[in-house]
Amino acid sequence: MKKATAVVAAVGLATASLVAISVSSPATAAVSGPLSFRGSTVVSALPTATATSTWSPTNEFAADQEHSRGTVSPPSGGGTATVPSPRTTRVVSAGRSLVTSFQGLNHYDQRTANGGNQFSLEPPDQGLCVGGGNVIESVNTALKVYSTSGAAKSAVVDLNTFFKLPAEIDRSTGVAGPFLSDPKCYYDTETSRFFFTILEEDAAPSTSAYTLIAVSATSDPLGAWNIFWLNATDDGTGGTPSHPDCPCFGDQPLIGADHNGFYVSTNEFPTFTDGFNGAQVYAMSKTALENGVVPAVQQFDNLPLAEGPAYSLQPATSPTANSFSWANHGTEYMLSALDFNGTVDNRIAVWALTNTSSLNTAHPAVTLTSKVISSESYGQPPVADQKDGDHPFGQWGANFFYDGATDQPVNTLNSNDDRMQQVVYVNGHLWAGLNTIVAQPGGATKAGAAWFRVGVDSGRGTRISARVEDQGYISIKGQNVLFPSIGVTPSGKAVLAVTLAGPGYFPSAAYSVKGDSGFGSLQVAGKGVGPADGFTGYDPFVSDGVERWGDYSAAVSTPGGTVWMANEYIAQSCTVAEYQDDTTCGGTRTTLANWSTRVSAVRP
Repeated sequence: MKKATAVVAAVGLATASLVAISVSSPATAAVSGPLSFRGSTVVSALPTATATSTWSPTNEFAADQEHSRGTVSPPSGGGTATVPSPRTTRVVSAGRSLVTSFQGLNHYDQRTANGGNQFSLEPPDQGLCVGGGNVIESVNTALKVYSTSGAAKSAVVDLNTFFKLPAEIDRSTGVAGPFLSDPKCYYDTETSRFFFTILEEDAAPSTSAYTLIAVSATSDPLGAWNIFWLNATDDGTGGTPSHPDCPCFGDQPLIGADHNGFYVSTNEFPTFTDGFNGAQVYAMSKTALENGVVPAVQQFDNLPLAEGPAYSLQPATSPTANSFSWANHGTEYMLSALDFNGTVDNRIAVWALTNTSSLNTAHPAVTLTSKVISSESYGQPPVADQKDGDHPFGQWGANFFYDGATDQPVNTLNSNDDRMQQVVYVNGHLWAGLNTIVAQPGGATKAGAAWFRVGVDSGRGTRISARVEDQGYISIKGQNVLFPSIGVTPSGKAVLAVTLAGPGYFPSAAYSVKGDSGFGSLQVAGKGVGPADGFTGYDPFVSDGVERWGDYSAAVSTPGGTVWMANEYIAQSCTVAEYQDDTTCGGTRTTLANWSTRVSAVRP
């Protein structure tokens, strides 16, 4: 939830570069010290108490703020990137490709979990994994297990309890517990195991921070999970390297896997001062984690990339074991964006971790290389407007409970930045998307989605062969699309999932299926019924009227070719009078927010 917000760059096209990161220096040596085993948890045995009456205007918010990576000056690119002006796509109702769609977790579920000992959190940051007839959806900071028909298989479980931690806040004492954010989930079809990660920052006075990793002990997500703590403090303690201005935390852990390894990438920020130490990449044995054994961890840091430090490296996942890359004794790919200064760019970076089979030895010797390649232009997206409607917290609640301005207009939605979103590797290709600014007829700019299909071949040794083989945009006339995620089937069919919002649409869950000439019409899987009405967009919490949204969606394919998606949207609406009578509007929202999520499945 602490984000490296929009600091993305207009540096233009740079000469393709190949950067080899040595693993021989102490900063990148393979060590087991940062990782520790912290016991196990059983989902079906966890307490499931909820509360509806513990809300009060005080002690509602975690100590959360956005974090900036800073800018790079001067940029060294060629200055050739321009704001994209793609053709617009039409919006239609979902077709026969939509096989199921159901209501996921919402803010009421999150806030009332664990007996109400939770903070009010925005945005949800959705995780999704599907396997063995189970669908796990997670948000900040709760999870729930469903069947593939949408029937509940578990209660709502708060993530502090799941990870065997004290509550976010003990409402009987006001004492805050560890801070968690940015959940991610992955199902490994090769071994039928679930992986779940999240950022953790210890409660004061401790200054330590971790990436928590939970791995199911069996194929049953309702059973036991083994819990590991990956130390991200990087202040020279706990087996970590000593980085500038640390203690630090690893923001927005991103995850991927191949046959040999499990991979985590974070953005490192100092805890007590401004700064940015770049991306950190951790590689470890997948098999060891699945067996409840602490593996050696190889950490890569100080990652140079063109004219700025690398950020938000997205490791790839694959829909089947047959989709993994076996080249160079195992290769795991990653993608990242290069817009260091928050304008526009036309380059992306391809990264390869090679010799991943060595992760299953006592002395891993993985090598990390990167290559910058040219791409279509993309850039810092504008905030997204949304359709006006009843928004009782903005109209009345912010003033009544917090002395904010009266009758505030409907929020705009934060499209964050143009960092790379989730990556999928299938049949020698990497698929990914990102938020981007798009110019539309008449001169208006909106938030759109850019997508890429990159052909890769690690060849022999550490040299990468990579090129963009297909790319494009999704832009809706007069509207916005936000936080794309792409699911790709084993046969290479792709589905792109987004939030659709604008003057003509309340925030809605939507998707597009790729055809021969690009992604087709945007199909609405879950139609929004009201505007977003969350506290992060109103006075006195902010002055710009921009509500937190996203920060990411999720899409994943099953081996059988069904693509599952999880998107944020708005599933409820109520008037000021209804809200004054019951600020939960019948259990559909909370006093402070009304975000919801939609889980859908498509057969492309």
